[in-house]
Amino acid sequence: MPIYDFACDCGARFEALVPSFASPAPPCGSCGRPTLRRPPAPSLAGRADPGPGWAQAPRSWEATNRGDPETLNGWRRALERRQRLEEKYPELAGDRRPVLAHEGRFAADPLRAGDPVPTGGEGTTPSPPAESTTPRNQHDQQG
Repeated sequence: MPIYDFACDCGARFEALVPSFASPAPPCGSCGRPTLRRPPAPSLAGRADPGPGWAQAPRSWEATNRGDPETLNGWRRALERRQRLEEKYPELAGDRRPVLAHEGRFAADPLRAGDPVPTGGEGTTPSPPAESTTPRNQHDQQG
């Protein structure tokens, strides 16, 4: 089934799988009104590159070529472009919540802000043994 581009009078644009060109256009997902088939946007063969993400952005003065205006403007444009893409395609954004724990039992699945804290169960660290209530001197004399 081919993918066609559709547009609605309300301003919504979307792509949809349609059995054939002769098939009726699907209704608008925003308002439910009929839509019109639009010519597809030109595309080039190959893989789309979303560009650098937030993790690749410079984190130090030296990484920005000591504050070089061209470097800073290039990164600003790249990250603004990435932000617009993430708004349009949320799957590119990933999980931006802060990581609270990433070692030990959280190595495979980091604990992020807003996650429930696991209590007990598999993968937990055993609790330390309870301290003896017997004073050390008496314990040594009993043995």
